[in-house]
Amino acid sequence: MSNAAAIKDALRQMLAAMEEERQALAAPARDTLRGAPASKAALCDRLGHASNDNLDEECLSLIDATKRLNEVNRQIRNLVAANVSARLDALTGAPAVYKLQDARTGYGRFSAARGV
Repeated sequence: MSNAAAIKDALRQMLAAMEEERQALAAPARDTLRGAPASKAALCDRLGHASNDNLDEECLSLIDATKRLNEVNRQIRNLVAANVSARLDALTGAPAVYKLQDARTGYGRFSAARGV
């Protein structure tokens, strides 16, 4: 995929897929949530063959919008997962698998080892 029109088309489709996923996360629609990863993976494959030597302002704007929406969706998925964990812990009376301080310490060791 080397022409700008094909890249823009794939980026527009990626934005639409992410918007659909965001809406499904907000009001869980199982079919949409199941299809979103496959749709995004297929579009990532298309974009994987793209060349970045001919990106115009519109392409760069689409990339920026896609990055922002991807981050929003990631945060929503993490909040949903945290809510599920909290509810399961409350039901079972079991403590959390890890504490926030342990997670931060673990990340600090990980990033120091990687030079992040």
